[in-house]
Amino acid sequence: MLLMTVFGGAALFLAAIGIYGLMAYTVQQRTQEIGIRLALGAGTGHVRKMVVFQGMRLALVGVVIGIGAALGLTRLIATFLFGVRDKDPVVFTSVAVLLSLVSLLAVWVPARRATRIDPVIALRCE
Repeated sequence: MLLMTVFGGAALFLAAIGIYGLMAYTVQQRTQEIGIRLALGAGTGHVRKMVVFQGMRLALVGVVIGIGAALGLTRLIATFLFGVRDKDPVVFTSVAVLLSLVSLLAVWVPARRATRIDPVIALRCE
């Protein structure tokens, strides 16, 4: 049981790192778009909210698909679990909340950084 817990924790940690890297990369790719919006007069708060909303919408779709897949796949591994409920709501909820918080952080930090730079510099970056 301890070994399964360690592997599960490692998988959760790797998933969190992967989500953070992917979300931060997608926001970084939009730096020129953010620079154009700021140069045309959009407020930094508005742009930051837009980026966070779009990123979290994508993350929440992933969480819903992931929960659905996990619930479907629990029947396959139910025979290997001894003394553990196969559909533990605490585990499903805590993992979904943790990965959603990682996604929020991964979108908010690069969006904040991108809205703080000068629009001219943002337009020049490739």
